[in-house]
Amino acid sequence: MKPNKTLITLGALVMAATFNLVTTGMAAAQQNRNCGPRELVVNRLAEGFGETRQSMGLGANDAVVEVFASEESGTWTITVTSPNGVTCLVASGQAFEELAEALPAKDNDA
Repeated sequence: MKPNKTLITLGALVMAATFNLVTTGMAAAQQNRNCGPRELVVNRLAEGFGETRQSMGLGANDAVVEVFASEESGTWTITVTSPNGVTCLVASGQAFEELAEALPAKDNDA
């Protein structure tokens, strides 16, 4: 698939799904050692899984939430990077798909 500028939709869904996980998930990830310097984490996602950044946003406490994915293999990873530069893996999975869904009509109850 070609990159699409409407990844905002995917980013919004990811942000909504991980908003509460940012602080609690990051603390748990740090305890489980799923964290490291951002450059190291990004390199491992790229070299090990072929994942590149697909979307990003700002979460609670100025944390940067990013979605990395591989269109070839379908793997995906959500990371959270704290202001001090530590990046933690929050979630990962398979069957990544890029979506570009429009908002429902204003008067639509969908």
